[in-house]
Amino acid sequence: MAKKVKLSEVTDMFKGMEILSLEGVKIEGDIEIDLSGLLGGGGFDPMLAAILGQESAMLAQHFARIAGMFGVPVGMGAPAAAGAVAPGISPAFAAPKLKDLIPAKFDVANIAEWTTQIQEVPLGNTSADGGTRGKQVIVGGEKALPFYFDAPMPNRNQVTIDVFDMRIGLAKAVKENYDEVMDSPGEWAKKNVDKFNADMITIHLISTDPLVKDTSAKDAAKTVEEVLQAVDVPIAIGGSGNPQKDPEVLSKAAEVSEGERCLLASASLNLDYAKIAEAALKYDHDVLSWTQLDMNAQKELNRKLMKQCNVPRDRIIMDPTTAALGYGLDYAYTNMERIRLAALMGDDELTFPMSSGTTNAWGARESWMVGSPLGQDSDWGPREYRGPIWEIVTGLSLAIAGNDLFMMMHPTSVAVLKQITQTLFGIVEAEPVNIASWIEAEV
Repeated sequence: MAKKVKLSEVTDMFKGMEILSLEGVKIEGDIEIDLSGLLGGGGFDPMLAAILGQESAMLAQHFARIAGMFGVPVGMGAPAAAGAVAPGISPAFAAPKLKDLIPAKFDVANIAEWTTQIQEVPLGNTSADGGTRGKQVIVGGEKALPFYFDAPMPNRNQVTIDVFDMRIGLAKAVKENYDEVMDSPGEWAKKNVDKFNADMITIHLISTDPLVKDTSAKDAAKTVEEVLQAVDVPIAIGGSGNPQKDPEVLSKAAEVSEGERCLLASASLNLDYAKIAEAALKYDHDVLSWTQLDMNAQKELNRKLMKQCNVPRDRIIMDPTTAALGYGLDYAYTNMERIRLAALMGDDELTFPMSSGTTNAWGARESWMVGSPLGQDSDWGPREYRGPIWEIVTGLSLAIAGNDLFMMMHPTSVAVLKQITQTLFGIVEAEPVNIASWIEAEV
């Protein structure tokens, strides 16, 4: 005859008895859990899952006791102590009461080793300074790594958007923004300022390369004049990268832009940096000191510009080279961060603001190709989004490393980088986040 027996009754049956072993005994049957009172008229009670878990734990405890009576050693901890009890819930099933958390304390103090301020460098001369620029921008001046609120940045990050002196091949995502102005450097520069909010303009005189068009320095200087007349923001003047031609081109460009305090890009160890430095001093310009991911080379070039060429400290900006996302961003980040930390700790050959050729991100095939050339590779996603993201991540990474001036290309990349860095800087208010609706939030 079948009889329902509680597990607790089974353990009670053997209390007070000395049992050495049970032979030919099999305990079998079904386990029933009484859920009466837990299922209301509305269906499944929200506490049911927790209660079932507690019930299972108690069953396991009973089985452990029985096994122990039969000589089988079993380690079983007691159920968790009950805390506050919800109405209608047995104390045995109540969740543990949370204790007060340990109070958290977060202090920020100046790092003792950071004793040196980064040099401030002005770019662009207004009428008060003898130039025609509508505004002057200043980079540098930090006393700590960027966005540290114990040592506020005196000057925000600046963005200069690229312009070229001839039509060139660009990634589709970039070209669609400029196609109608690519034959006019002046109009191209004007669009960057009026529509895309550029802080500065960089005019690249790439047609001067003997292997491209071999444009004369005199004709290249006319392009610089065109850009200066089209916009009133400060400008940077870049050559073609040809070490034989660039000193001549930049010297002529410096002459026609006398008094405007442009940034001559660039002086490097593989060309006649002294000629570029001489033109900067003679015609009132700044010098971009460019090296290739080598802190010691950067120190050497800066030292030569200061000691040999007598360039004042407030006229030097460094470009340690940007190896962008996709082919070595970690190298660029580490190099810039090491330079900035060394400067803060007193290395006077490195205490200068830094510039990044962030547009190098577009040199990575992942930023502009339709998809991977490898058939077994995963989908790269639409390049219209992927390309700008490549440039944004490159710029933001180097902003954290201490970069001050960004040379960029895609308008969306510029807008996003400026929004984030200016929010961190404190001049753009962050959008409030409704934590309650985080599940439905769109990023």
